[in-house]
Amino acid sequence: MAEFIYLYHNTPQERDAAMGSPEAAQRNMTRWMEWMRGLEQGGHLKSAGQPLEKGGKVVRGGSGKGIITDGPFVEIKDVVGGYSIIEAKDLAEAAELAKGCPALDGPNGAVEVRPVMKMDF
Repeated sequence: MAEFIYLYHNTPQERDAAMGSPEAAQRNMTRWMEWMRGLEQGGHLKSAGQPLEKGGKVVRGGSGKGIITDGPFVEIKDVVGGYSIIEAKDLAEAAELAKGCPALDGPNGAVEVRPVMKMDF
């Protein structure tokens, strides 16, 4: 089994709508917990991960190395709302498992599926 990270993308508006009222937040969290439980029961969930806060900082490299700015920026069209780490036999299976993710409920939702590189130190 290989490891993959899921990065959950959506727009700031979709994120706010999903958590905008106590009822919406409860409904949304129930969907996420059911989906995570299915991954866990299938032996695919290594870490449920965490949701990410809206704000943060960006530290740049290159000619502006070390410059710290606020981020993510309000003009961006999508945000990374959280992450999870799963195990699957290959990238195709990892992508297939992502199809049930609640992040896909909105018209702009997406799950970025990235293999985790193995490092031998």
